[in-house]
Amino acid sequence: MPKKQDRRLNVGVLGCGPIAQFAHFESAVKACNVNLYAICDVAEDLVERMGNTYLPQKRYLDYQKMLDDPALDAVIIATSDAFHVPASIMALNAGKHVLCEKPIGVGVEEVEGLAAAVAKSGKVLQIGHMLRFDPGLEAGRAFAQDEMGQQLAFKAWYCDSTHRYPMTDAVQPLPILSASARKPTVNPKSDLKRYYMLAHGCHLLDLARYYCGEITEVNARLNEKFGAYSWFIDVDFTNGCMGHLDLTVAIRMDWSEGLTLYGEHGSVAAKTYNPWYYKSSDVEIFHEKDATYRRPLGADGHFYRRQLEGFADVILDGAAMRGADIQDGIASVRAMAAVAQSVQSGKSVRLSDVSGLV
Repeated sequence: MPKKQDRRLNVGVLGCGPIAQFAHFESAVKACNVNLYAICDVAEDLVERMGNTYLPQKRYLDYQKMLDDPALDAVIIATSDAFHVPASIMALNAGKHVLCEKPIGVGVEEVEGLAAAVAKSGKVLQIGHMLRFDPGLEAGRAFAQDEMGQQLAFKAWYCDSTHRYPMTDAVQPLPILSASARKPTVNPKSDLKRYYMLAHGCHLLDLARYYCGEITEVNARLNEKFGAYSWFIDVDFTNGCMGHLDLTVAIRMDWSEGLTLYGEHGSVAAKTYNPWYYKSSDVEIFHEKDATYRRPLGADGHFYRRQLEGFADVILDGAAMRGADIQDGIASVRAMAAVAQSVQSGKSVRLSDVSGLV
């Protein structure tokens, strides 16, 4: 566990449900430059249970009261997707920095409204695309940006498995649930196509942008059979690279996630693991100049803790943003909405022409 620094960011977590329990409470306790200062949820039993476990300095049942606390510096928003934008705006208006779970929103216009609130506040907003803090993927991206030269073609896939939950149940703590937990008006899983795109497609699209830059256009197809959904998405990047993305939920085999990128002076190939194993991606970087493969170990695979430390570094030390910012969030939501529109129309869709919900 990293040694705590003298100067630390006081963070409050909004939402005491599974994602906070699996990722954010432990990250705040372990992060070297963060204090788990406060937790908040409308479910009193969850606040009591998590408070007794993780020992924050303050416990709240009212979000506004937590935001009114002058000792609070920042919030982690660990709620359902539908609450991300309003909760972020409340925090920014209260003068707090924000680390919000992905996706940042569910529609283009609401995320653009959030961008205006970020600009007005002058505060830091980072989105929880934690793959940007996977040390193997970071090493591959550094090569792609600094040494690869021109990029030719990019392929990436995110294929959830029918065996995911028996596997993750073996490594995750038992989630503590509450009948008093706040839920969205509409069950997100009532539309599985939309749910899978928001939950999983946002990772795939953000990773494509992280490696290759802005996406200008998408052409997507969707195949639905035996309860499985498979999107094949062709993408064009502004740098002239072409891409192909595969989002499939759920495959009848083990979890499969990764990427390949071919470039002028080498290539990158990555195998990414189910995130709850906290294992860095296996990444091979081929350098054409001396015909050698290099493989970073990525021993520290706790990317949720690493993203929180990176967030705190930006606020405390003025470090460059390594995570996804609000402009990345807008681009991600636009790309997901464009994929949905392309599937419906059977035509290519330019991201600049997209509006509405994912």
